[in-house]
Amino acid sequence: MELRLLRYFWTVADIGNISKAAEQLHITQPTLSRQIKELESELESPLFTREKNHLELTEAGLFLKSRAAEILDLTQATQQEFVDRRRQLFSGHIRIGCVEADNSDTMAMMLEEFIRDYPEVTFTVLTGTSDDIIDCLDKGLVDLAILLEPINTDKYHTLTLPRTEKWGLLVAQDSFLATKETITPEDLSGVPLMTGARSEIRSLLSKWTGESTDELNIIVYFNLHFNILPLVERQVAAALVIEGAAIDRKIRKIKFIPLKPEVKTNCVLAWRKNRVLSPVVSELVNRFKQAFAK
Repeated sequence: MELRLLRYFWTVADIGNISKAAEQLHITQPTLSRQIKELESELESPLFTREKNHLELTEAGLFLKSRAAEILDLTQATQQEFVDRRRQLFSGHIRIGCVEADNSDTMAMMLEEFIRDYPEVTFTVLTGTSDDIIDCLDKGLVDLAILLEPINTDKYHTLTLPRTEKWGLLVAQDSFLATKETITPEDLSGVPLMTGARSEIRSLLSKWTGESTDELNIIVYFNLHFNILPLVERQVAAALVIEGAAIDRKIRKIKFIPLKPEVKTNCVLAWRKNRVLSPVVSELVNRFKQAFAK
């Protein structure tokens, strides 16, 4: 499958119209139509259905669009890295994935200093779950990642960041749990819970309570925190989160209560083993090491 065909397909899929896509790609409409048909023949699967004057993606088309976006992004990033190396100047681009945590401030502090010294460097900051960010790190779509422990880091070089993340329960202000200063394992008996979907988070909760997660009343697994806040406020369930991710507490009628015994974990800066970093990324990693390596 040629990269050119993927770019043609992605443009048509994004615009939904052959004529407009051909204009954007600076090729004729018949040429573009023929290229799309060749791609469908190569894959032995239809990629579009026609709805009036608009093209809709088939299930196969939706799958290919997601893969095409990753491949095109990775291709562009690789080309940019070679351009940066040729220039041999700190004027490249760094892609960082970061979880929702207090250590976002640590990252901001490091980037502030780096931009001051290298004002031509630009950044992309991707926010997501640890699973999302690890997937991007494995595919080369981000250069560095700030991940929340507990997490398996066997495939990565890591540097532990200094600020600890405190775990607790996010509850509605008018719930019976809101009167407590701390949450003990006994307090969770029968309480509907929401927790992160990662197996490491479930293991952390199980170790703290002394029970398997099957014995707890977990009714929702989530990735990012934003959409669970209304569920907490409406007392659908309480949520196990870190304090740094308990956003909107002043806006919504919710309260963060720390666990007792206390549970704290760290964030780590991670980058793939056996992957050569660009000079500008290496410089940023070295700065993190100088600031935080023990």
